[in-house]
This record gives sequence, C-alpha cells and structure tokens, in this order.
Amino acid sequence: MQNTRDFCVVLITTPSLDNAKQLARIVVSEHLAACCNIVPTVYSYFSWKEALHEAQEALLIIKTHRELLAALQQRVSELHPYDVPEIIALPLEASAEPYLQWLHEVLKPE
Repeated sequence: MQNTRDFCVVLITTPSLDNAKQLARIVVSEHLAACCNIVPTVYSYFSWKEALHEAQEALLIIKTHRELLAALQQRVSELHPYDVPEIIALPLEASAEPYLQWLHEVLKPE
C-alpha cells in the first residue's frame, strides 16, 4: 500500500498553452511527473516590480513523488520563460490506492 504523503500535486503557471504543453511533455518523458493536466486559460492578477499586472496564462497541474520534487523544480526553472516561475507543491491528502500504485510504478523514485 502506498502512502499518499509520498506524493504531491504541483501547480505551475505558464505564459501560453504551447509552453505548458512543452513543459508537460518534457517532465513526463523524463519521469519527473506521472501526469500533467493543463487548464488552458487562467486569468492572473499579480504584483511584479511594484506594479499590478494582469495576464492570461495556462496552468499545469502535475502529479509527482515528493522525492522528485527538487529535480522537477530544477528542470522547470531551466525551461520556464519567466524570471520567477510559480512552482507550488501541495501534499496529496487522499487518493484511491490503484491510482497511488500507478503513480509509484510510473515514477519509480529512488
């Protein structure tokens, strides 16, 4: 039986759907993520360099193992076009056991 606390959900905003697709393909193919969902349009309001900004972005929802989180953050930081990419990890509180087993099998953390 897998422990839900071994896994997390990572949220990353990107400037475009194409950028989100590119990041998703890379992190899944490099086994840093088991799955990426993309919400193609989110509207973001944020403070940057002492000014209020408004942007239309895409949102990546990534499922990964906590042991892979640092490597995932590093890889996304290398590829992401923003100076300060949003990379927020949330603990997985509950999930169906078959899904957790699938995550474990796909990710094969060390």
